[in-house]
Amino acid sequence: MSETAVGLRRKIRSAGDLHSVVRAMKAMASSNIVRYEQAVQALEEYAQSVNLGLGLALREAGRQLAANAEGRAGGGRAMGVIVLGSDQGLVGQFNEAVAEQAQKFLADLPQTPVVWAMGERVQGFLQEADLDVAGLFPAPNTVEAITPLIGRILAEIESRLGYDAQVHLFHNCQNASTQCVPRHLQLLPLDRGWRQRYDSMAWPTKSLPEIAGDPERTLRALVREYVFVSLFRACAESLAGENASRLAAMQRAEKNIEELLADMSGAFHRLRQAGIDAELFDVIAGFEALSREGPRS
Repeated sequence: MSETAVGLRRKIRSAGDLHSVVRAMKAMASSNIVRYEQAVQALEEYAQSVNLGLGLALREAGRQLAANAEGRAGGGRAMGVIVLGSDQGLVGQFNEAVAEQAQKFLADLPQTPVVWAMGERVQGFLQEADLDVAGLFPAPNTVEAITPLIGRILAEIESRLGYDAQVHLFHNCQNASTQCVPRHLQLLPLDRGWRQRYDSMAWPTKSLPEIAGDPERTLRALVREYVFVSLFRACAESLAGENASRLAAMQRAEKNIEELLADMSGAFHRLRQAGIDAELFDVIAGFEALSREGPRS
């Protein structure tokens, strides 16, 4: 009985330590979500500037260039797919969900695209589906690590495909209910809807700017920045979704640990009370035995 009580006490202590770790991980996940959401918000002003520049470039010099780019990309000669995942654990179905959506999209394609994966875990799910992953990027774990990663992705797109190709992006993000859901985004090409969206943007001031230098080079530079902004936003949203999944997992773990602690504490107190009762019964039985014997002469 004493060994059982000691064992329960040890388990309660271990569960309490684990509970503290889970609470710390919850706090870290909540803090990271705020950081990545702030990064997305901070990016919006720069993204608006890029969008205004694209609208101007299309109006001034890019109509024919964009139409040519659409025609070349629409021919199906080059296509790339980027799948953003996570290298971290305790994220539930985070990698499985985005990999599954990418697999469904790739299964319907008439051509074989170049596939890049961010994170070894999502790469594993893609390879299990017999998909050839041409490149692997390490998943960032800080806001500061996003920009160097995007530089590597842009270099791969430029060297393998070019900005006239079709480039699709799959990543997770939070929805209104703070759940993590996969999302499909077409980054390129500059299709008709893309041109209409940016060509119709009104300049915020009365003084209209002019493009200095080579219009085609300016347009391509703005397209590159547009892809950069889109990838940065997707990475930040993916990291926020990753931490949201981890937060949900830690909340479930915390609830399970609290229930386990309650059960073990109840069992420990019952065991302790049973030991106390047994000792009291022994004392009472001994007292009654002595009382029956009476005083010794």
